[in-house]
Amino acid sequence: MIILKLGGSVITKKEAEKPLIDHDNLNRISDEIAESSFDKLIIVHGAGSFGHPSAKKYEIGSPITDEEDFARKKLGFCITQSWVKKLNTLVCDSLRKKGVLAVSVQPSSFIITKNKRIHSCNLDLINKYLELGFVPVIYGDVVPDLDKSIKICVLSGDQIINYLGENLKPTRVILGSDVDGIYTKNPKKYEDAKLLNTVTSCDDLVAEGSLNVDVTGGMNGKLTELIELAQLGVESEIINAGKENFVKRALNHEKGIGTLIKKK
Repeated sequence: MIILKLGGSVITKKEAEKPLIDHDNLNRISDEIAESSFDKLIIVHGAGSFGHPSAKKYEIGSPITDEEDFARKKLGFCITQSWVKKLNTLVCDSLRKKGVLAVSVQPSSFIITKNKRIHSCNLDLINKYLELGFVPVIYGDVVPDLDKSIKICVLSGDQIINYLGENLKPTRVILGSDVDGIYTKNPKKYEDAKLLNTVTSCDDLVAEGSLNVDVTGGMNGKLTELIELAQLGVESEIINAGKENFVKRALNHEKGIGTLIKKK
């Protein structure tokens, strides 16, 4: 089993002020997935410009101050959920057009968090889809939270990967980002940033967030989730999904094309 994460910065125009798909990247990546060799595959994608602006605008996941504030946040929840579902439909449509049997799995329909971490999540449906030969496509979403001070929160695709990796024990986890891997500094801001071939802890680098506001934690958040996963024996690799054939090469079991996250 392989879990493939497609970053929101790769499949959407994340810097856009409105939801905007990156059709070139999405179509190319769909082709590469269709041409790849795998037995069981789960795809998780980020929300990008379809989810982050509204989640930020309505401050979903921040403490509720009063009933009026909660009403506003609930409206933002509905709007954000709607937009990320639309993105998921576009991703699944693109995959199916290339012959990939993609089925949508909506996190807010089966996941509940507590203090913004996954608390309950029934994986029976995902396992059944895999057994039947489908490719489940999950995504970053907004979900109910048991913490009475927030009640609803943003659930990142990276945390979903962590949970799936821990419970399904995939042979490989691949994160398709918009950079070549993990750097000592943000490569979009610093010319002296160096690419790391292997990372075993956050001490291996000076992690800085991405250039864009990311309500789910940016690269630092991704790395934290992956290091936790590595300690459980599940290795992962961050690759540049914006580069031609990188996704295909990774799915075909080639390693060393990005940064490997592994146990110490």
